[in-house]
Amino acid sequence: MKDIRRELLDSGILIEREFEVKAIVACLLARGHALIEGVPGIAKTYTAKSIARLLSLDFRRVQMTPDLLPSDIVGYYVFDQRTGEFRLRKGPIFTNILLVDEINRASPRTQSALLEAMQERQVTIEGQTLRLDEPFMVLATQNPIEMEGVFPLPEAQVDRFLAKIVTGYISHRGFVELLRRVHEIEQAIENLRPVVPREVVLEEIKRAAGVRVEDAVLDYIASIVEETRVHPAVRLGGSPRAGIAMLKLAKAWAYLDGRNYVIPDDVKAVAKLALIHRIILKPEYEVQGVTSERVIESVLSKVPVPRP
Repeated sequence: MKDIRRELLDSGILIEREFEVKAIVACLLARGHALIEGVPGIAKTYTAKSIARLLSLDFRRVQMTPDLLPSDIVGYYVFDQRTGEFRLRKGPIFTNILLVDEINRASPRTQSALLEAMQERQVTIEGQTLRLDEPFMVLATQNPIEMEGVFPLPEAQVDRFLAKIVTGYISHRGFVELLRRVHEIEQAIENLRPVVPREVVLEEIKRAAGVRVEDAVLDYIASIVEETRVHPAVRLGGSPRAGIAMLKLAKAWAYLDGRNYVIPDDVKAVAKLALIHRIILKPEYEVQGVTSERVIESVLSKVPVPRP
């Protein structure tokens, strides 16, 4: 999997997006889904498409709108007059990496159509259950500045995302570099070739799941999650699913760093990814400017780090 970042760096496509790429690949290795939050125009679609192409995976994109129906995503049956039978027309969800653009623009009914696929890795069409291909990952984007014509994701659906990746603008130097090489970058994206076969991706997912975790690190993860529940600014802290998300991401993070064991630094590296969307703050603290990021930083500073 390290070949992905190296290929993106060598091709010149990747400009100050190393962490985001690593986070997405870690989610894929952990068999999870990622919610990417950021303003328009910061290459969220390009990043997802490039990763899928390098990994020899199928890639589909759905632009969410209020009038989109669940059948537009999962598919539906159409009557074939030549055979006199109903034929299944599969929707874009039958892919390996599904980019759901501006997920909060879709109606709750359409948003819920993704729940079964994300949790059970299957869809039900007209009473028939169909399994999705492996690997399968949903990359959903949402615009944090939109206030009208959007439907905020319910907590139950937000919790289905293994990680939330908050991304912003690149630095001034990176912006200048982007402007200098914009045409070259666009051409490089089109010329990307797979560097990891799909079969190898499936094998590496199994290997990442086998990364060792000592009891002291498990205790560290549990202590972090439990500390979020008693923080004075938090109304609802991390659930057991939050701890499981931290564990899976930490194992994938260690594997990407070339280790078959998890260290506390891996847990720290993925803490915000796993917890930022699972912590609900008290309104009085939100008014004061307290954020989930600051709460997580406070928690990490309080919980003792296990010694090797």
